[in-house]
Amino acid sequence: MTLNQQSARTFDDDVLLYFHPSMENLAREIANKCDGQKKKEAESYSRRVCFCDKIRWRHFNDGFPDLFIDDVKAMAGKDVIFLGSFHSPEVIFEQLSLLYAFPRYLARSFHFIMPYFPTGTMERIDLEGQIATAKTLATLLSAIPLSAKGPAQIMIYDIHALQERFYFSDTVIPRLVTAIPLLQRELDQLSDCSNLAYAFPDDGAYKRFHHHFKDDRTIICAKVRDGTSRTVTVKDGHPEGKHVIIIDDLVQTGGTLRECAKALVQRGAEKISAYVTHAIFPKESWKHFIGCTPEFENFWMTDSVPHAVEICKNPPFKMISLCDSISESLLGYDLMPQ
Repeated sequence: MTLNQQSARTFDDDVLLYFHPSMENLAREIANKCDGQKKKEAESYSRRVCFCDKIRWRHFNDGFPDLFIDDVKAMAGKDVIFLGSFHSPEVIFEQLSLLYAFPRYLARSFHFIMPYFPTGTMERIDLEGQIATAKTLATLLSAIPLSAKGPAQIMIYDIHALQERFYFSDTVIPRLVTAIPLLQRELDQLSDCSNLAYAFPDDGAYKRFHHHFKDDRTIICAKVRDGTSRTVTVKDGHPEGKHVIIIDDLVQTGGTLRECAKALVQRGAEKISAYVTHAIFPKESWKHFIGCTPEFENFWMTDSVPHAVEICKNPPFKMISLCDSISESLLGYDLMPQ
């Protein structure tokens, strides 16, 4: 339901859902799901999630953004959500400009849903001269002004390093959530769900995700140096005869996942699948998984980055939409303070 369709009445308690153009489809799905679920629960209710396509995303001749929010007075006194995507440096500045503006247009509360935190892998300095760009981005997001109900909340899925929440200042509230429950729903539908094991490419992934799975089904892999190259070995666990799901927060070129698959097959794994929340895949590196050896039965990913939708048109890739997770938060008023 769009803001135009709702102009016939006043929605004092409605939540306005704005979005970056790259996330339009996901935003529409979220609004439709919330609206449909509410109608099932009650014939009459006062609070809806409104799909707001009221931002003009234009650019000046020099390439800098020329942005305009139509009917901006509609957000005064409303709870406002912005679904964004920082999937490339080119789109960050225009979205930051909007993030700083929403509270100043008298939004009652403001939430920024940013599924993928793009600089998460640069969260620390190992050598003098390195720049922790995760801290830089957190500083920029911390400049979002206060709304009438206090600090903006920033919702991020499966951030690479949990300590990055402390890079934000006290003027915003980072909310770190996981998409693993969505994966578990998919796995429960598999015909061989009773024969699954769960592998983690390294200790970091194990520490992050293992508590979502039974310990007797988990496998830990590790990178070992072999001369000038690195190979992956099975450090702990038993893949023999199992359908092994390799789980990580994100994938870049996918080299580690493929090496992990080889090590698992060598140890007797019957089938290999993979899951990542964030499918980054620069320079179309996802193509390395088409016809690779060993073959991947499934490769699940979420739509946390826009190009994942196109990637999933090619097997073995399969989409797990964040729509359900975000919608459930909204329907529970988790993001909708009253």
